[in-house]
Amino acid sequence: MRELFENFERIEKNDPEFHELFENFAYDEVYQYSTLDEKESVLVTLASLIACQSPKAFKKILLSAINKYITPEEVKELLYQSVPYVGFGRAHNFFGVVIKVFDKKGIDLPLSPRSNTNAEDRYEKGLDIQNRYFGKEFIQAMKEARPEGQKHFDNFLEGYCFGDFYTRDGLNDQQRELITFTFIATLGGCENQLRGHTQGNLSVGNDKEKLVSVITIILPYIGFPRSFNALAIINEICD
Repeated sequence: MRELFENFERIEKNDPEFHELFENFAYDEVYQYSTLDEKESVLVTLASLIACQSPKAFKKILLSAINKYITPEEVKELLYQSVPYVGFGRAHNFFGVVIKVFDKKGIDLPLSPRSNTNAEDRYEKGLDIQNRYFGKEFIQAMKEARPEGQKHFDNFLEGYCFGDFYTRDGLNDQQRELITFTFIATLGGCENQLRGHTQGNLSVGNDKEKLVSVITIILPYIGFPRSFNALAIINEICD
C-alpha cells in the first residue's frame, strides 16, 4: 500500500501524530480484513472519493494507480458510472482531474468510445439489465407502484442510467455494481437504493464477504456512521 499511495499528500511534517494514526489505519490495518484484489481496492477507493468530493486525494491515488492497477479505460468508465448516482454536479470536477492526470502520464485523449446503445435500443437494453440484476417481477412492481405524473423517472432509469451507462464496455457487471454500491454507501441517506444494489451485487456474483470488504476499505473516508448503516443493510439483505 505504500507503493500505491506513494504520491499521497503527506501531512506528517506539520502533524506527525495524526499522520501516523491515519496511515496505520487506512493504509495498513483495514487491508488486513479485506478480500478485494488490488484493482477492486483502487476502484472502490476512487469511487468513494468521488462521492466524498475529495479531488486532491483522488488525484494522488490515481497518479500512483494508473497503468499499474487500473487502466485508463477503467478510469473513464468509473467516471461515467458515477454520474447517474452522484450527479454531474459532483462528478464534474473529477473529469478535469482525470484529464490532468492523463496529460501528465502521456495518455492521449479522447479514448475510444465504449457505448453499445443507440436512440432506438437504449430503453430495451437498459430494461434487460434491470431485469437481470433485480428481477423482472421487482422491476415491474416498482413501475406499477410509481404514481401518475412520475412515470418518466422509470424511463430515465431504463434509458439513461442502465441503457446509456450499464451497457458500456470497459468494466464488467461485477465491477460496475461494486462501484455503484460504493457510491451509494458513501453518499449516505440512500438506504432503499443501497438495499436494491446490495441485491444487485448478489445477482451478479459479488457475495457478502466482498461487500463487507468494500465497507472495510472505504471506512477511513466515509466514517463509522455511514459504514455501520451500510453493514446493517448488508446483513439484512444477505442473511
